[in-house]
Amino acid sequence: MRQSGSWMTIWDDRILEYIQQEGSGSPAELEESGYLKVSKSQISRRLRKLAEHGLLQHLGNGVYVITDEGEAYLEGDYNAETETYIDESTSSPSASPEEVNGS
Repeated sequence: MRQSGSWMTIWDDRILEYIQQEGSGSPAELEESGYLKVSKSQISRRLRKLAEHGLLQHLGNGVYVITDEGEAYLEGDYNAETETYIDESTSSPSASPEEVNGS
């Protein structure tokens, strides 16, 4: 299960999925794809926000690629809120919140 950040919107997962599938993406490509139903300026803002939090890397000229953290987030192995990898040994349903948080 993906651990999204409180700063994320419903579009962020779709943006990450698109860039993962295509290998890279720009606001124009995402808008033209029809994969998202938001404006190019909104897509640009979300791309910058995802890059600020390390899920995407900006290559220049508006082109972004997914990072290892972005890949791990999509696989459910990265907590976007805490910006940490999830340790599978502490994510079992029987683990207490203290065990999960490492406290």
